[in-house]
Amino acid sequence: MKTIEARFCEYVKIDTQSDPNSPTQPSTEKQKDLSRVLVAELLEMGLSDAHLDDSGYVYATLPSNVDHEVPVLCFCAHVDTSPDCTGEGVKPLVHRDYQGQVLVLPDDTSQVISPKDHPYLLERIGDDIVTASGTTLLGADDKAGVAVIMDFVQQMTLNPELPHGAIKILFTPDEEIGRGVDKVNIEKLGAEIGYTLDAGERGCYEDETFSADGAKVHFYGVSAHPGYAKDKLVNALKIAGDFMSALPKGEWSPETTEDTQGFVHPVTMGGVAEHAWVQFIVRDFKTANLFVHEARLEGIMNDVVSRFPGATAKMEVSEQYRNMKEVVDLDPRISSLAVKAIEMAGIPCQLTRARGGTDGSRLSFMGLPCPNLFTGEMAFHGKHEYVSVQDMEKSSEVLVHLAGLWSQV
Repeated sequence: MKTIEARFCEYVKIDTQSDPNSPTQPSTEKQKDLSRVLVAELLEMGLSDAHLDDSGYVYATLPSNVDHEVPVLCFCAHVDTSPDCTGEGVKPLVHRDYQGQVLVLPDDTSQVISPKDHPYLLERIGDDIVTASGTTLLGADDKAGVAVIMDFVQQMTLNPELPHGAIKILFTPDEEIGRGVDKVNIEKLGAEIGYTLDAGERGCYEDETFSADGAKVHFYGVSAHPGYAKDKLVNALKIAGDFMSALPKGEWSPETTEDTQGFVHPVTMGGVAEHAWVQFIVRDFKTANLFVHEARLEGIMNDVVSRFPGATAKMEVSEQYRNMKEVVDLDPRISSLAVKAIEMAGIPCQLTRARGGTDGSRLSFMGLPCPNLFTGEMAFHGKHEYVSVQDMEKSSEVLVHLAGLWSQV
């Protein structure tokens, strides 16, 4: 029997960073290094159908132990870590009985995790806090979720008296680069209700995410030899620069919005004198507002390009994901039982909305309504990432209660 702490510390040592520039699925083969470990452990715990497919998905089934039909659940987490910070050579450190001190990370002592910057730490006095050593991220996003699900399976297999229907286990690759469910086989998975384990603070339950589009703005200039360019050259790079300067400074961006406010955010740009482009993400909790944001962005584009005779522009929009709440709310049991399970674990439920998306966002619109439960992962995607062991233990307890509640419907 492994503790959840031991599992987590083993998993984070395996580098599973995904790569947005790779065309393959999964984007990096090293993600499968962890997935193979998970399959072996699931088989060891008696989940005889556990397997890893070529696309990097782990599927397994915890068979029902009740004699009546109940909805098939799925618990899901992703194995990859963010490309924003290296995940190679992670050294997890466990700070026992945390008492509110500043945590100085030993491999780079300029990296300090302070309660001033991370006030949630003060709510975890007495807990065992896991951090990295200062030169990498930790990988709690989402290996905390992976460890929670694996601990849940262990609890259920060691305690067969705990009631539950059939529960599908799904571990996905490439969530951090937006491809987490690109090749998931929903029919093979065979679940009716899902829950991702990929939220932060203890008691957090997210049944709402952004709706999201991508927008790519293209500017087409007129190329000419720079030595003979007078009255001929129209430089697309300069048009793109004016366009970026024309974007609002005090609103409509990630750095100026919060709560339910949407935004438009340039994430990358490039080009040459003849053709330049800017890639945006467009976010709002109301799907209809995406079209308002996109129309405004296109208006700015048209206004700017009109100042450059001979230039043209166009904007391409692609759907990324939609607010899961539109699907989750169709079955009130999904949220009511999650809230009850959290309260049964002796903690108040925090109903929150995610200013982002999860695998559950897309799974919900693929026919598997899939809100998000807490794991304790905090300050993700950077060297100050941390997680409370006791938060992970509480998350596993919530899954036990949740499985039991669904077995009674």
